[in-house]
Amino acid sequence: MDSQRNLLLICLLFVSFLLWQQWNADQNPQPQPVAQQSSAQVSNEVPTGTGVEPLPEQVSTSGKLVTVTTDTLKLVIDTQGGDVIESSLLKYPVTQDSVEPLKLLQRHNGYNYVARSGLIGAQGPDSAAQRPVYQVSSDSFTMGEQGELVVPMTFVDANGIRFEKRFVFTRGQYDVRVEYKVTNPTANNASMQLFTELRQSITADESSMMMPTYRGAAYSTAETRYSKYDFDDMKDRNLGQVTPGGWVAMLQHYFVTAWVPSADSQNDIYSKVYGSSEGAIGVKQPVTTVGAGQTATFDGQLYIGPKDQQALSALSETLNLVVDYGWLWFIAVPLHWLLTALQSVVVNWGVAIIGMTLLVRGALYPLTKAQYTSMAKMRKLQPKLEELKKKYGDDRQRLSQSMMELYQKEKVNPMGGCLPLLLQFPIFIAFYWVLLESVELRQAPFMLWITDLSVKDPYYILPLLMGASMFLMQKMQPVAPGMDPMQQKMMQYMPVIFTVFFLWFPSGLVLYWLVGNLVAIAQQWYIYRSLEVQGLK
Repeated sequence: MDSQRNLLLICLLFVSFLLWQQWNADQNPQPQPVAQQSSAQVSNEVPTGTGVEPLPEQVSTSGKLVTVTTDTLKLVIDTQGGDVIESSLLKYPVTQDSVEPLKLLQRHNGYNYVARSGLIGAQGPDSAAQRPVYQVSSDSFTMGEQGELVVPMTFVDANGIRFEKRFVFTRGQYDVRVEYKVTNPTANNASMQLFTELRQSITADESSMMMPTYRGAAYSTAETRYSKYDFDDMKDRNLGQVTPGGWVAMLQHYFVTAWVPSADSQNDIYSKVYGSSEGAIGVKQPVTTVGAGQTATFDGQLYIGPKDQQALSALSETLNLVVDYGWLWFIAVPLHWLLTALQSVVVNWGVAIIGMTLLVRGALYPLTKAQYTSMAKMRKLQPKLEELKKKYGDDRQRLSQSMMELYQKEKVNPMGGCLPLLLQFPIFIAFYWVLLESVELRQAPFMLWITDLSVKDPYYILPLLMGASMFLMQKMQPVAPGMDPMQQKMMQYMPVIFTVFFLWFPSGLVLYWLVGNLVAIAQQWYIYRSLEVQGLK
């Protein structure tokens, strides 16, 4: 069996898989579970002032804008409603050469992406007609050297009920605790519920065939640990899921915004399209009664930041699933762990990729040796196999039986050359997703001209070197007996074809494949020398 031919064919299948996956995602949106309609809390008929529908459509503010700066975030909060309308990630520049921090939430030039929250219901201050305008002591808050920063806002309604909305920030973190302290001094009970919502303009998909990144909503319930719900899904049907705990999020490449409600409450996860230009996903927590003369607290966690698996897991055990490694996650997770461990030692992600490649190839060496040994034995059996073909002609059953008897007699496994290739293929795909999803590799430099391992090589040097290494591997590989001239000619063009494909892959992935080829060339040379000594080559 021709190892190089099989390897190239497997790579071709991988590239074809990526192309098909992206096309299929565009043409066939993911089906979603039917909304649970058995609970009394879920209803498409939301009474005025008690649901999500009454929230106003305004794009301008009539409140005051408050700027909050911590060591990780810079937020702008609109005192009308107390919504977060802008967020800058201070440790993540837009580009490597820029000092401008990346913005997630923003309202600018018709683009709207905000994190909303409020109290709705019979006595809730948020209604169809208006949002409360909170009072705040300053229009600017800075964390400084403190470990925690609290930004309080207050509103008193016409009945004298006092609402204090507090944003609590912690040093070094991207999550914000949003609290409501409601004091009811009246003689009557007050009924209300907390809603938290992410609302974003529906924009064009920015992914490509080779970088199929997702931009849209996602949610989690007790039954569905992680599910995407894109803007097309929102247009087709409003989501309605009642669950203990759960969360909702808006995802994009490397970054996420999420609302995480109380894990102990029965929450209503919903989606809605405003007009035709904005989609929203949110959570309504249970209706709570604040007794006469009593005080109650409502709260939720807002995360605005990178897809940091450790930080996300601290908020919810399933929130780290927004780092979506696809169907080979069980391989990608340990690969990410190994890569991170190596980087902590060598302090260079490119060197860590090289180290990981050496470890993976080293672990596969016994199988690689078995592969070449099996191939060598198969080549020695080729004359006998040709004799069997001539002897039995078109009697396929007898020919197959005779070939199996020959394999058993010579102790040859005809599939022995396939196992290492079958193992390399899922590792390659899993590492592709690790590079695509791991924010640690965003703008991570290697050396010389490779300043960002998460994007393509700007000068295409690594893909060209990778193609040259494949060509050398092909030349070292003996021509498989029985291969016709047309097949041989097609194989000669395979390195060129794959070089073209790899031009658009992340340079970190190309580095992994190039180093893997170089290691394979060295292993191939060593194993062939050993086989020559044994008289098998």
